[in-house]
Amino acid sequence: MSEVNLHVELLNYTPNPEEVVAMAAKLCYSSADIDTLKEGIARNDQSGFIARLVRMGHLSPIEHASFTFGVEGVSRSLLAQITRHRIASFSVKSQRYVSERSEGGKTFNYIIPQGIKALGQPYIDKFKQQMAIIQSWYDEWVELLGDKGEASNEDARFVLPNAAETKFMVTMNARELLHFFSLRCCNRAQWEIRNLAKEMLKLVLQVAPNIFMNAGPGCVRGACPEGEMTCGRATEVRREFEEIYREYGGLK
Repeated sequence: MSEVNLHVELLNYTPNPEEVVAMAAKLCYSSADIDTLKEGIARNDQSGFIARLVRMGHLSPIEHASFTFGVEGVSRSLLAQITRHRIASFSVKSQRYVSERSEGGKTFNYIIPQGIKALGQPYIDKFKQQMAIIQSWYDEWVELLGDKGEASNEDARFVLPNAAETKFMVTMNARELLHFFSLRCCNRAQWEIRNLAKEMLKLVLQVAPNIFMNAGPGCVRGACPEGEMTCGRATEVRREFEEIYREYGGLK
């Protein structure tokens, strides 16, 4: 049993995503045939056009660009949050078919919350001890249920905590990603999904910078939309995201 940390990879994405978006947008307003549009888009820089689309809120064309991520080192608690974003496709490691039994030294991995880490090492050790106790409960229930693979795992897993690690793949189109980043990069989002959202943003900035250059919490584009619930740190947040745009999106 061990603590694990967040790891995200951009596994796949629509080839030439910004060209695809530009073609979708220009098709709406042009009498030219598809081949002519395609040639013009390939020949000319579309960065300004894409940035203008996003600023204008003309977002339906960017739905044609999709991005697939592999995520591990996150908790089942995070899984419950991210699956609320319904315009997305998920494939998740099963606690039914994949045993978390400690046999052979294999034990379930887990995430230690930031708040517990901040309390200091004695409390981190206490948390790890509790995870060890839960592991023993899980193992006991697997045996009591007959150790019949998924038939036992599906009920034994009920004692596993929200801290237990999960792994998943998620695919979102660019429009949904912008919405996801606006909610989950915000300081008011829970720390774990906020960290995930920032890492995902860094990855897509590298392949579609003009689509995602101003992505993030609402305060990077104007006044904080949280009203009385604001974190009060908009200036600090803007500086943080400017650094992200500069490092990963090539902002000068």
